Amino acid sequence: MTIKRMDNVGIVVESLDAAISFFVELGLELEGRATIEGAWAGRVTGLRDQRVEIAMMRTPDGHSRLELSRFLTPPAVADHRNAPVNALGYLRVMFAVDDIDDTLARLRKHGAQLVGEVVQYEGTYRLCYIRGPEGLLIGLAEQLG
Repeated sequence: MTIKRMDNVGIVVESLDAAISFFVELGLELEGRATIEGAWAGRVTGLRDQRVEIAMMRTPDGHSRLELSRFLTPPAVADHRNAPVNALGYLRVMFAVDDIDDTLARLRKHGAQLVGEVVQYEGTYRLCYIRGPEGLLIGLAEQLG
């Protein structure tokens, strides 16, 4: 075996507080929040003199994590938050939910917008994409039956 697990997915945001609120409403738990800086951090990322505030979010089952980062220095250099579904590179994170309609209603209060529509796939899933905080693309999947 070459890996044990996927540890986390990282997303860079401008407003850490808004992103935390959104993902807590989705059902993730805030595992911890810290400011990361120092020579060791720059050696890992290749960014010298970095200072970044992070929040580690954990799924309720404890198996997956989402690392939200807000770079204080150096500033973010690119913005692909509003890229379409067929854009190259990182695109979205998909979450399994119990009730897609209830989840959408709760997340709309945090600014979420439905990208297309909620669709049913072969009687097994209901699926949709939403734009979350800062335009982040997020998938939702509800298993049927």
